[in-house]
Amino acid sequence: MHALVSIKAFADNYIWLFRVGNRAWVVDPGESAGVLGYLDKHHLILEGILLTHHHDDHTGGVDHLRAVRNARVYGPAREHLPEPVIRLLHGDEVDALGVRFRVIDVPGHTAGHIAYYAEDFDGRPLLFCGDTLFSGGCGRLFEGTPAQMFASLDRLAGLPGDTLVCCAHEYTVGNLRFANAVEPGNRDVMEHLDRCLALRARDEPTLPSSIKQERLINPFLRCQDPGVASAARRRAALGHAMDDVAVFAALRAWKDRFA
Repeated sequence: MHALVSIKAFADNYIWLFRVGNRAWVVDPGESAGVLGYLDKHHLILEGILLTHHHDDHTGGVDHLRAVRNARVYGPAREHLPEPVIRLLHGDEVDALGVRFRVIDVPGHTAGHIAYYAEDFDGRPLLFCGDTLFSGGCGRLFEGTPAQMFASLDRLAGLPGDTLVCCAHEYTVGNLRFANAVEPGNRDVMEHLDRCLALRARDEPTLPSSIKQERLINPFLRCQDPGVASAARRRAALGHAMDDVAVFAALRAWKDRFA
């Protein structure tokens, strides 16, 4: 059986580590100290690093980890990354500790962002989605368009409901407060917010989530819901119907200014 661990970094990042025996891989190591501390404590060999996109809080620890642990690095084909990197395109596969990960293009947060999806991680699907999908939310559009991000999220929402969703930031509580503003009558949002507040009060992570859970609570995956669309239309002060991409764009603009 594989172990799956979230290592805290910076204010709210998670570096995901999975291991079997004395072998380990990490995902998006923005810094190296926490990773090295975990590896040393558990006497692990770091075999590989998976990168989802180029932002420094996801790549800043790569050079040091590679230098001291000689790990292979995999990342998106169309982004500037710390070299050398084994470049990956949509549909490519990476075998890591007996788990086969398929690469999914998810542009929007950055132009070349990718995710890693395993159909079978000890009997359950698993997704490393970087900053594309958060629990209750999604990443900001730094380089992509609303249409790209909507399509990326729609692609992830179509994965099996029991897929473990390993997001890269602990943004859940803030995202659920926004989700509650969009859908104040959504009991799934309110109940999950209560659970997550209790977890954070104990300094425990709210992640991983699941695709099934996100379909219930995440407004960015619910753009086709009449209540979500109506809230977006009111926020945008439009009297006419909006297509799904316009609903998403209105929600994202609302979230960008949400306090």
